[in-house]
Amino acid sequence: MPDASGRPAEAAPMVTRPEQTRLRGSPLLRRILLLNAVAPALLAASLLYLDQYQNGLLSAEVESLRTQARIYAGGIAEAAARVQDDRPVLVPDVARPLLRRLVEPSPNTQAKLFDTTGLLVADSRVREGQGGAIVTEPLPPPEPRSAFSGTLASIYDRILAWLPRWRSGGGGEVVVDVTPGAPSFDWQPALGPDRQQELRLALEGGVRPYIRRTNEGRLLVSVAEPARRGSQSVGIVLLTREARQVDERLLEIRSSVLALFLLALLLTVAASFYLARTIASPILALAGAAAAMRQGKGRAGSVPVPLLARTDEIGILARDLQSSATALWARIDQNERFAADVAHELRNPLTSVRSAIETLRRIENPDHQKRLLAIIADDAVRMDRLIADIADSSRVDAELSRTASEPVDIAPILPALAELHNTTRKPEDPEVILEMPPGPMVVRGVEGRLVQVFRNLLGNAISFSPPNGKVWLRARPAGSVMEFTVEDEGPGIPEAKLDGIFARFYSERPQGEQFGKHSGLGLSISRQIVEGLGGRIAAENRRGENGKIAGARFVVRLPLG
Repeated sequence: MPDASGRPAEAAPMVTRPEQTRLRGSPLLRRILLLNAVAPALLAASLLYLDQYQNGLLSAEVESLRTQARIYAGGIAEAAARVQDDRPVLVPDVARPLLRRLVEPSPNTQAKLFDTTGLLVADSRVREGQGGAIVTEPLPPPEPRSAFSGTLASIYDRILAWLPRWRSGGGGEVVVDVTPGAPSFDWQPALGPDRQQELRLALEGGVRPYIRRTNEGRLLVSVAEPARRGSQSVGIVLLTREARQVDERLLEIRSSVLALFLLALLLTVAASFYLARTIASPILALAGAAAAMRQGKGRAGSVPVPLLARTDEIGILARDLQSSATALWARIDQNERFAADVAHELRNPLTSVRSAIETLRRIENPDHQKRLLAIIADDAVRMDRLIADIADSSRVDAELSRTASEPVDIAPILPALAELHNTTRKPEDPEVILEMPPGPMVVRGVEGRLVQVFRNLLGNAISFSPPNGKVWLRARPAGSVMEFTVEDEGPGIPEAKLDGIFARFYSERPQGEQFGKHSGLGLSISRQIVEGLGGRIAAENRRGENGKIAGARFVVRLPLG
């Protein structure tokens, strides 16, 4: 399709139709989902990572077990020890049944008793059977977990395996060792340097508790307390208990946290899809409407009506897009009409010139030839005037869009225009009378174009005024605008032409006007300038006391600067 200059337009790049894009593949949806899921994910991770809470439960478990070990150690030191050579010593035969009876109320607890050399004296899980056989009773097996609990614990353990671990120690804090093979206080006679030190600390009550998880998944807590009689140690009581309640409480919290996380995640996904449908889908629809407009399908309005009815930012964007498309199509139609009008107006003088030239070739009469040459000259002047005004009209919109409006004081401009006409007019020409208040009259506009508007209006009024008539140029403030009026004493404007007088190539001209003096674009250009500066221009008839038309009046209103 050729452009305005008649040259073929360059091929436009191919544009992917937005309606072909699925919402599920929308980058905006992915970003919304990601941002909305970050908060619940961080919450779940922080709550699942329960080291502090777990350490608190284990500390309470250790304190409880340590209190129980002290009670056992005190009972054994008093009931299962005798004085020998002024030193208290353990009596194994008394200590073994006593230790078993002390541990019987705690089925998940195993107690061991060592003497001061590290030799195992008694074990609550070892007893003599029939015929002197040694029978070992292990701790009860762990309670079976449900499929959900087992899966949850497995997932949780895998997650923790990827996360950094904090270990605390010293100052009475609990040391958690979840790896199998942790020290078990099972001292033997052949003690190495490490075990000797550990035995010495245990006899002094300084060994820290051990917390470990076995290969079967049991969480075991072990504490060692010296059994003292008086100020002397007679042995060491080692208590080991399975901390099942700790795992159960942690499992309950993790289950609750995961349930809340899944619920929050479900709500987040639903909210994200809703948000995407209210943002991404309308944007895609607007992009589709813009593509349709670009392909010439938007003359009747391609923006969906539901988007135009919205009251949010999407609705504002939709309405602005629709109004821009409407204005664009109006401008295109206006340009097409303008091109047709220009062709029509240029065709008339060209036809006249062609006819005169053809006639000029056939006649020999000098007077007729002079008359034809005069017609050709008049048509040339008319075409020159017409082309100049057409060029000026084409430049107005582009110039006003590039030039920023600024405060312009009209006060010195109007007297200059009135004085210029009055000092150069012929005796029979109309007189311009200026009426304006004193002081500045500042409006927003472009000075050169405003001068053009007033010159066009004055020229139009003067051309329609009778000989020795008067033209009034008035100015006054009217609220937020400055109002200017140009009045004449001419025949006025036909009532049916009041709206069309500003159309291009308006043909109503005064009688006796020299041929080709006006192109019919002056008032049209004036309206372009005034409306381009944010003002309004209108035409009406002046009426006398008898109600008859006494002339024409043009009113211009411009915003104050």
